[in-house]
Amino acid sequence: MDAAINYLIHLVSGVAMVAVFTAIYLWVTPFCERSLIRQGMVAPALSLGGAVLGFSLTVASSILHNDSYERFLLWSLSGLVVQVLTYALVSRLFPRLPDALAGNNVAAGTTIGTAALVVGVINAACMS
Repeated sequence: MDAAINYLIHLVSGVAMVAVFTAIYLWVTPFCERSLIRQGMVAPALSLGGAVLGFSLTVASSILHNDSYERFLLWSLSGLVVQVLTYALVSRLFPRLPDALAGNNVAAGTTIGTAALVVGVINAACMS
């Protein structure tokens, strides 16, 4: 019974953390990805998707490598900070990134999404 409860706690917490991350990421970016994605634009979907996947890898690694629930939460929170900082850094390297994403520049969406995914993989590996 303890294993099932532990599983549910981590599953619900992990999904909730991804939802919180997504909300924070959408708040931090200077454009509305949701409305752009609803319009069928691929670039913001690639950007957001890469960030969510990168963060999810960190959450998964945190579940795998931490023996306490508190450490799992702490390391997942650090992954959130790393992903937001990644967006901030890449957007400074590409000052017209928000306009490019809003203009459905798939190359820009792929670049920021890939950067977020790469940082998520490295961050997840650092927890092992």
